[in-house]
Amino acid sequence: MIWTLTRYAMAVTALAAVVGGCAAAPERTADEESSAMTSEERVVEATSLMGTPLYRPELSDERRVELEANLAAAQANHAEAPDDPGTIVWVGRRLGYLGRYTEAIAVYSKGLETHPDSPHLYRHRGHRYITTRKLAEAVADFERAATLIEGTPDEIEADGAPNAAGIPTSTLQSNIWYHLGLAHYLRGDFEPALAAFRRCMDVSKNDDMLVATTDWLYMTLRRLGREAEAANVLEPISTDMNILENTAYHSRLLMYKGQVEPDTLLNPEGTDGVQLATQGYGVANWYLYTGDTTRAEQIFQQILDGGSWGAFGYIAAEAELARKTGPAPGP
Repeated sequence: MIWTLTRYAMAVTALAAVVGGCAAAPERTADEESSAMTSEERVVEATSLMGTPLYRPELSDERRVELEANLAAAQANHAEAPDDPGTIVWVGRRLGYLGRYTEAIAVYSKGLETHPDSPHLYRHRGHRYITTRKLAEAVADFERAATLIEGTPDEIEADGAPNAAGIPTSTLQSNIWYHLGLAHYLRGDFEPALAAFRRCMDVSKNDDMLVATTDWLYMTLRRLGREAEAANVLEPISTDMNILENTAYHSRLLMYKGQVEPDTLLNPEGTDGVQLATQGYGVANWYLYTGDTTRAEQIFQQILDGGSWGAFGYIAAEAELARKTGPAPGP
């Protein structure tokens, strides 16, 4: 979608109205907020792997105003440089942070009409295809992106939601291979997932990417019954690693090494819903590996009950239960 300055001006005007409305409106209780929202106002962004609707995440007024301001700025940047695929990427990313995933996909798709060889656009559209459970489309996008980056230098990817240190931890190439492996894994295609995660390890140059990639690599090897190889990938993992943001993955790996008790990861203090889904999926898998399928399925269901449906751990738990109750995820 090509954003014009006129549309940007309209967005800013609308945003000002939202801000003014927030200041003047009386506060409502949570029950009143819930009852005020009709079914028509709940936007369906995706269908789960189990066939149920997934609604656009609800945000606080304060958070929504902040994210809409960021989106307006991204739209303005794109209006000034409409031929720059980087500005298209940021419009899509800002839409995604608002939970407007289908709109983000449309922005990337429109951008690819004029920039068909942009690995960045394929990488980010593929991410949102995973979010919206279009796994075959995600695989196709990441495979195309992987072809486009072959033989090119890697580059740091800026964070839309920076960590506390303000230091980006991932790159274009590591994100392409990581998400390609994830998409294969979610579909239950573990051999191609393994190949993608091994490529990701080659470009995982800091401790944050190392623990994230190692975690999925370990789980993939376990699903393939290659326990000795899985144990080997844990060797570089230690308690004194410099982790800026992927603490959940780090904790899971220490659990696999026997240094952390599984159930201590299920309800850590100060952990958000995404981290809980991430840690819970690892714990559930650990029980699955050790033969306690009942406990594993209980935790998978707890993750789904938590509601953070955009988290990779949530999607993976959904895929596990979908495989149990019906056909494997994806065509």
